[in-house]
Amino acid sequence: MGLTIKEIENAKPRVKKYKLADGGGLCLIVKPSGAKLWLWRYRFDGIEKNMSFGEYPHVGPKDARELHFAAKKLLASGVNPMAERKAEAETKQQEAKALQREADSSFEQVARKWWAWWSIGKSPRHAETLMNRLESDVFPVVGHLPIDAVQTAHIRTIMLTIETRGASDVAKRAHQSIGQIFRFAIARELASRNPAADFKPRDILAAAESENFARVDEKDLPELLAKMDDYNGDALTRFGLKLLAYCFPRTSELIEAPWTEFDLDRARWDIPAERMKMKTPHIIPLSRQAVEVLRALRLLTGNGKLVFPGATDKKKPMSNNTLLYALYRLGYQGRMTGHGFRGLASTILNENDFDDEHVDLQLAHMKRNKVSAAYNHAKYLKQRTEMMQWWADYLETQLAKGRRALAA
Repeated sequence: MGLTIKEIENAKPRVKKYKLADGGGLCLIVKPSGAKLWLWRYRFDGIEKNMSFGEYPHVGPKDARELHFAAKKLLASGVNPMAERKAEAETKQQEAKALQREADSSFEQVARKWWAWWSIGKSPRHAETLMNRLESDVFPVVGHLPIDAVQTAHIRTIMLTIETRGASDVAKRAHQSIGQIFRFAIARELASRNPAADFKPRDILAAAESENFARVDEKDLPELLAKMDDYNGDALTRFGLKLLAYCFPRTSELIEAPWTEFDLDRARWDIPAERMKMKTPHIIPLSRQAVEVLRALRLLTGNGKLVFPGATDKKKPMSNNTLLYALYRLGYQGRMTGHGFRGLASTILNENDFDDEHVDLQLAHMKRNKVSAAYNHAKYLKQRTEMMQWWADYLETQLAKGRRALAA
């Protein structure tokens, strides 16, 4: 019979430590501090060794005897129980380190390291937007995976999910960002390959509707705006060109607009679904400059239905070619169209770190399902209003630059 619980409990500390035998070499060491430790003395290769099985009461007599029995079996098989325990401890430690390395090399961990490196020198707004996209679109799918466990199929799923909400450009940028993260990881030996390099966005995303309309480069914009401002043809045409620049609608959306769509006091242009290419309502926040142009236009055509009535029949809108031919007369045939202002706005706004979703919404490029169509047209309206004012102010500085160049 081994020690009983009562015997163990009644064992009081002394000045010096002492032991109580449990049997088979297992004993309980009672220390002056009151601690009680299970200990087994054995010999291996002629050398006496001590093996601890833990402290009472955390390890009770039954558990201590089971551990003792297992250790004696190892000893009987020619294995040093202490060396085996040390090896097991080292194995567990290595496994724990491996798990920690795996956690440290998860896609999210590597992506955040990349972002910290990449964001140096980038505008805070641009850097924050990109991280927000990673957190909302990418990390929920692959963030927890070891970076080398991320497959092409994961990236494809991420992109197609983004595309379903009508944000193809965001899907393309997700592919681009993931590819950059993998290149960063490969360069630092954190990943072995880049699955984003296996395909291009056009291989899986639906083809976007093409609008390859001629447009000038940004460097030519000041001269164009100055020539438009000095246009000596019909005043309606000059105002129409200005609104194309300030608001970048489609030409048909502008020339067919009735005055009822405009609220100049609220600085807002609401285009109904039936007049939009996407067949959903669209809001154009009006900049201070756009409102000034419309107030001038109201003096000319405010008594009629249309903002831009035709020259002969006031009940019909201006000809679709009127504004295009005006650009021709200014010397921009083959170089600039009304749609060209949309491309310029998209490029310049994106390059100045405006959120691409806000830009796409303002261009009415966002695809919308029937459920979301009722409210998506008003999404990010505050941010879009600020963006449209920035755009108008930017055009104003470019116009001033163009006037100086023409006067020189």
